[in-house]
Amino acid sequence: MGKYRVAVIGHTGRGNYGHGIDTVWERFADRCEIVGVADADDAGRSQAAARLKAPRAFADYREMLDQTKPQIVGIGPRWIDEHLAMAVATAERGIHIFMEKPFCRTPEEADTIIAALEKRRVKLALAHQTRYSPKLQVIRELIQGGQLGEILEIRGRGKEDARGGAEDLWVLGSHIMNLIHFFGGAPQWCAAQVLQAGQSARREHVKSGNEGIGQLCGDQVNAMFGLDDGVTAYFGSRKNAPGGRFGIQIFGTKGIVEIATGFLPGAFYLADPSWSPGRSNAAWQPISSAGVARPETIQDEALAGNIAIVEDLLAAIEMDRDPECSAYEGRVTVEMICAVFDSHRQGKRVDFPLAYRRNPVEAF
Repeated sequence: MGKYRVAVIGHTGRGNYGHGIDTVWERFADRCEIVGVADADDAGRSQAAARLKAPRAFADYREMLDQTKPQIVGIGPRWIDEHLAMAVATAERGIHIFMEKPFCRTPEEADTIIAALEKRRVKLALAHQTRYSPKLQVIRELIQGGQLGEILEIRGRGKEDARGGAEDLWVLGSHIMNLIHFFGGAPQWCAAQVLQAGQSARREHVKSGNEGIGQLCGDQVNAMFGLDDGVTAYFGSRKNAPGGRFGIQIFGTKGIVEIATGFLPGAFYLADPSWSPGRSNAAWQPISSAGVARPETIQDEALAGNIAIVEDLLAAIEMDRDPECSAYEGRVTVEMICAVFDSHRQGKRVDFPLAYRRNPVEAF
């Protein structure tokens, strides 16, 4: 089998090329060759072609897909307003996809993308890098081995910088929702509140969100989810409330695990049923990819997460299976985010799958 033909789609000034969605292919030079790059911005396109040593560059990504005939496409823009069109155009041509997160803007868009993928049996891997961390398996083994006891709840918070609240939920909270889903199972319901300057968010607070998110509102969100495994999960974010809490904590009857985000994120285990080192002699122990309180054996690097994702995508293509973080997981993440706004809009708990598949903020 020859090398995979890979093309890259970016859009300078509108999400660019994400977090290394373009440059990761250089690490697979023995298995992949870049055959083209597309960028609607003239200067950005020229720079990308030079950076990637792409033999051909296009202003129109559809033209690139038709002329270069790649087998895999990296969809790089961090802004998500073009993800639907880019993913569908790629899938309709039977081309596999590595795409920057967030997946897309609404459950309806996710449904459309997945329908296109299924029609042509196309694989899509989503760039939730923490989902590919080897530390997740260590934590899962702690849970399955009973070291945490019965899991009672999962708590997650966003980065809570100037984007805190609704934008934080979308841009960074997508990582948290994906981790909650991974550890707690599929969401069954959501009850949530969205606030703007301490008041319940209303129509007059709605504005166009950054990074192509669409209509958005709220500088504080508080959400609760019922999960398939019987666990309750919580997510919160408030604007300008920094403190390094970005990540999740898993609380069980015998202890706690906490994990940040990234390919080799900070992760710790506390064997204390009271959840407080002040009440016991327990101490936080670091978690590495090798286990609890063991030295880290894997070297972290800027592209390590993307490398793991591409390796898995290539294996998924060759074995005809879903990637670890697939379009289906992406749809769940988008639904969890939209459920926060839909619950607030209706003033009640909403169930999954969401009946309202569009952006609920537009219906405030």
